[in-house]
Amino acid sequence: MRKGRVAAALVGVVAMVGGLAACGTSSPEASSSSGAPSGSAVAGSTTKTFVYDTYTQVMTAWDPSTEYSNEIIAMQEMYQSLTRYDPTTKQVMPVLATSWSSAQAGKEWTFNLRHGVMFHTGRPMNAAAVKASIERTIKLNQGAAYIWGPVASIDTPTPYTVVFHLKYAAPLDLISSSDYGAYIFDTKAAGSGNLAKWFAEGHDAGSGPYTVQHYQAGGEIELTLKAFPKYWGGWKGDHYTQVVYRVTPAATTAAQLVQSKQVSFVEQLTPQLWRSLKGAPGLQETSTASWQNLLAFFNTASGPMANLDFRKAVANAIDYKGILAALQGVGVRTPGIVPAGLIGYDPSLPEYQYDMSAARKDLAASPYAGKHVTLTLTYTQGDSNEQLIATLMKSELAPLGITLQVQGLQWATQWAKAQSTNLSSRQDIFIMYWWPDYADPYSWFVNLFETQAKPVYNLDYYSSSIMDSQIGRVEEVMAASKAAGARLYDQMQMELYRSAPAVNLYTQTYQRVLVAGIKGYVDNPAYPNVVSVYALTP
Repeated sequence: MRKGRVAAALVGVVAMVGGLAACGTSSPEASSSSGAPSGSAVAGSTTKTFVYDTYTQVMTAWDPSTEYSNEIIAMQEMYQSLTRYDPTTKQVMPVLATSWSSAQAGKEWTFNLRHGVMFHTGRPMNAAAVKASIERTIKLNQGAAYIWGPVASIDTPTPYTVVFHLKYAAPLDLISSSDYGAYIFDTKAAGSGNLAKWFAEGHDAGSGPYTVQHYQAGGEIELTLKAFPKYWGGWKGDHYTQVVYRVTPAATTAAQLVQSKQVSFVEQLTPQLWRSLKGAPGLQETSTASWQNLLAFFNTASGPMANLDFRKAVANAIDYKGILAALQGVGVRTPGIVPAGLIGYDPSLPEYQYDMSAARKDLAASPYAGKHVTLTLTYTQGDSNEQLIATLMKSELAPLGITLQVQGLQWATQWAKAQSTNLSSRQDIFIMYWWPDYADPYSWFVNLFETQAKPVYNLDYYSSSIMDSQIGRVEEVMAASKAAGARLYDQMQMELYRSAPAVNLYTQTYQRVLVAGIKGYVDNPAYPNVVSVYALTP
């Protein structure tokens, strides 16, 4: 799955949940046989525990400058950025910055910082810390560091004022709300030691409401966070003071856990299980449109899929409506690759449809007409939806004389296979989720379809001078005119339709299950799969 959503390789079962406070209830202490620290971090309060149940590993990385994976669900509790995007108002809201302004036609941005914010290390958050955080992220140039591409230099004229000088106009207030690469943290957390190594040991240096209490790599109870007592937002009122991340690969087990109130929230169930729990006593269910889509990447560099007519044959042989019917409401078709709610979404764009007549015509025009072809498809092990889709595609391609060998692999294995320098070791079709880094479609194009000498996320190996040129100028076009930017994104999606390096299988609908009584839950598509626990009322 996207950004390294790693299928968990559980190294043992830790009998911890039974020792946790029941979800949404109070207890004087939470303990476990794993030796995790216990008790509340907020003086005079009892522990109220929120248990987040996910089907795959949480912490694939720990460095806030470089992380680009499913650790977002926990990092967003530990770290904060200057701003945050509100999809309801479509406005950027203040977090560590209280106000901001732009000058020089969008090429200079001034952010005024919140006073009284302390990092979990005990040091204050100020302009120097903001500058150091962002400059470190830019220097390391990993993960989503590209979001700071417009930045030429950063000044700190006062202890709580940060001024960004840009190479070209860009919406820095929106960029600063990114779900990756925009975290502000204490770059002095490791002292004279190696900061990257310090993070990798399971430490955090953020300013968020929660900080690390216990971490067990590969554990069933993988990560426990506790309330940071000096959090700038304060702890008045009713809040959860502990957040636990539990890994449950089996959807049936996750359903049982939420029914018995051993977990508070389930990230993903099968559509059948989710429907079966609707109206169940003691539970609440939500269904929310997302900006996360599932893409099938075609190997444009080698093998049969390198031929355009053959790729079109495969694209036309996929029963997209049948997939959505089988998934029972888990998603919707989106023309192009940009979901509704973002600039670049255009319902009039063409999309591939299930058309076996067209598929046979395309196949006949390819060098593989009349030949039996074997393709390999890889998906992320543990994702039941991806597994079902792969099975359906196998049956749909068979009438064309195409045998689809389906492989469910742990993400690390799937990704390594896709990045192999040995072309014959790569897959023909790669299934992966993607979502934007901030409320803008640029992430899809620069990560998935720009030429990459060494593939990172361009796992269809697509290379087009036309697309590269469009990607290289779309941000500046957008800064000058959103209407012009939208037209360019349309052109880019038309180019992808014509060259068919990938197809958008569907845009996901988030189907969640929570324990009844939890108030304040909102699915924000700009921060996929994140539960803002501090904002909840037990």
